[in-house]
Amino acid sequence: MSKLLEKINEELKQAMKSKDGETTSVLRMLISSIRNKEISLRSADKVELSDEQIIETIGSEIKKRKDSVEAYAKGGRQELALKETSEIKILEKYLPEQLSDEELEKIIKEIIAAGATDFGKVMGQTMARVKGKADGNRVGSLVKKLLVK
Repeated sequence: MSKLLEKINEELKQAMKSKDGETTSVLRMLISSIRNKEISLRSADKVELSDEQIIETIGSEIKKRKDSVEAYAKGGRQELALKETSEIKILEKYLPEQLSDEELEKIIKEIIAAGATDFGKVMGQTMARVKGKADGNRVGSLVKKLLVK
């Protein structure tokens, strides 16, 4: 079992003991998503996800919630948007430390200096280098900004 999954399971136990319903619910959902990803990758052998794959799953769950927050805000459902936002905060604890804009900008400039000038190529190379350490929307806006210069 990966260290990240062990940490998530331990924190689930703690949340259950302390009767923290929201954290318990979010962590159960996350473990379920991780198990579903393992099942989808399984052929004949049992598959365990690496920490990197678990981080991708967490990122996917966060993205779903951000989309929900946006939809709830447009629909005037502030209480549901707040619930989703608090779930995002719980999930973000399991992501690696996020890169600052300056660090991200430096990586993008290096990729552009190496010859990539097409938005798609710069995005692809950047996302491969910052896996889990930066949100795709943030990367996209910085790439646009730097390619316009």
